Amino acid sequence: MEGGAIAQFLPLILIFAIMYFLLIRPQQKKMKEHQAMVEAVRRGDQVVTQGGLIGKVSKVKEGENEIEVEIADGVRVRVVKSTIAQVLNKTEPAK
Repeated sequence: MEGGAIAQFLPLILIFAIMYFLLIRPQQKKMKEHQAMVEAVRRGDQVVTQGGLIGKVSKVKEGENEIEVEIADGVRVRVVKSTIAQVLNKTEPAK
């Protein structure tokens, strides 16, 4: 009887294992990489937001969850850090 119960749950367990390795684990890795990228953003970096705005970081507010991005000469917008989709040009760290 016990062998039959395990045999019934084996396909379900295999499906869960496949889902974990093909979907959940890569998504967690991608989230960690995005979080590291967002934390590494500094003044002078050129970024793209999820809304499609491209601009240069003019101020990084420490302790807060936002940065200031200059999208045109004299036009600055406040952006939530997590909405940064990509960093185009990294600046060299100050010496």
